[in-house]
Amino acid sequence: MLKYILKRILALIPTLIGVSFIVFTLLYFTPGDAVTATMGANAPKEALEATREALGLKDPFLVQYGRFLKNAVFHLDLGKSYITGNSVTKTLAEVFPNTLKLSLFSLSIAVFFGLGLGIVSAVKRYSIWDQLSMVFGLIGLAMPIFWSGLLLILLFSVKWGLLPSSGFASFKYMILPGFALGLQSTAVILRQTRSSMLDVLDQDYIRTARAKGLKESKVVIIHALRNALIPVITTIGLQMGTLLGGSVLTETIFSIPGIGRIMVESIKTRDYPLILGGVLFIALTYCLISLLVDIFYSLADPKIRLER
Repeated sequence: MLKYILKRILALIPTLIGVSFIVFTLLYFTPGDAVTATMGANAPKEALEATREALGLKDPFLVQYGRFLKNAVFHLDLGKSYITGNSVTKTLAEVFPNTLKLSLFSLSIAVFFGLGLGIVSAVKRYSIWDQLSMVFGLIGLAMPIFWSGLLLILLFSVKWGLLPSSGFASFKYMILPGFALGLQSTAVILRQTRSSMLDVLDQDYIRTARAKGLKESKVVIIHALRNALIPVITTIGLQMGTLLGGSVLTETIFSIPGIGRIMVESIKTRDYPLILGGVLFIALTYCLISLLVDIFYSLADPKIRLER
């Protein structure tokens, strides 16, 4: 197990390098000029050229990328913001906890309601509860984050005045963005749980357990749910990556100081170091979550052995 974990951690290096190269290339060939966007189109030409020279933007592509990669790998330095001049690593480290808390809170909501409704829907197959759960799942999948976020703000903040519509000062500020961000993931986990549970509930060993006189709750939780969890765990892990990506819209709508909001503002000002740093932070988190999912695989089903 330890050897496998170390191998996966070492594999993060080429993965992140690949992500950085793709994003760096896209930003390099994106039309527009970061210096002009920062200083304004009316700035003196000499000042624009001097700034480009100072930032190293006149160097060839491979020279710029090599310099960035060297600083990132050996010094954990993602550069400095074109706008504020502050360290990108420090800036992202300050706001990343907000993005992580929002994503984990949304995932908790999605797992709690997704698993619960999925189990009920499978056990009460073809009942009114099953039909309501499937309708909820369809609505959750069809409703985009920006629409559900605005709808929640309109109802719970503007009309009823129950919850704040922006900020991140305390737990109550997390409720609306958490539910807005977690709605689609809840629907995905619900549908996957229902499908997996239905497959397991039709197995012979479930009928045998019921024939032995075991309580239905034990049959469902101990025998059925544990065996149905394998594909659900994969889905939950993938949804965490989806939530990190969805935080870009959610943080913008609810004015949450996180990586997503910073990336949106950086795109407007062409602050490329912050954009690249934000993508790498999210990619690193996603890779670590993927590793945790593999570990939980072996815990959920002892028959699955991680490669040595």
